[in-house]
Amino acid sequence: MEDKILESIAYILPAVVTGTVAYYMFNGFIKQQNSEKKLELLAQKKKESLPIKLQAYERMILFCERINPVKMLIRIKPLSENTHEYLQLLIASIEQEFEHNLVQQIYISNDSWTAIVASKSAIMNKLKLVAESSKSANELRETVLIDYSKNLPPTETAISFIKNEVKKLL
Repeated sequence: MEDKILESIAYILPAVVTGTVAYYMFNGFIKQQNSEKKLELLAQKKKESLPIKLQAYERMILFCERINPVKMLIRIKPLSENTHEYLQLLIASIEQEFEHNLVQQIYISNDSWTAIVASKSAIMNKLKLVAESSKSANELRETVLIDYSKNLPPTETAISFIKNEVKKLL
């Protein structure tokens, strides 16, 4: 009887060892396959989202260019000599551009969005500040144009920040 038990163990032990080794090998293989599939899906997702992100960054650079005070004042002429009316027209133009591009914040980084909002606010505050001391719409235009010909507009800082973000993406 002992011989039969030892003989059974002699047959069962190699089968158990082989089964255990096969289990761990297949388990490791399956984990590796799952890991590779996850990486493939992640790469595919990035490949699909990159054009959308780049387009969002492009639109935000365009927004910054459109609210650049020098370019905006050349593009938007005063309807009358009233400083307050001209200021309202400029602010409405900035707000309209901003609202048109508001959804782009989904696709760009928080830091880029903060830089863009900060440049928008800085421009609007500067326009309001200059408007307080201006006697006419043309004087407002001249003062802002002279000031920003000497100093870098906040939009240039935001554009430079966006360009750095895009370089990181690529």
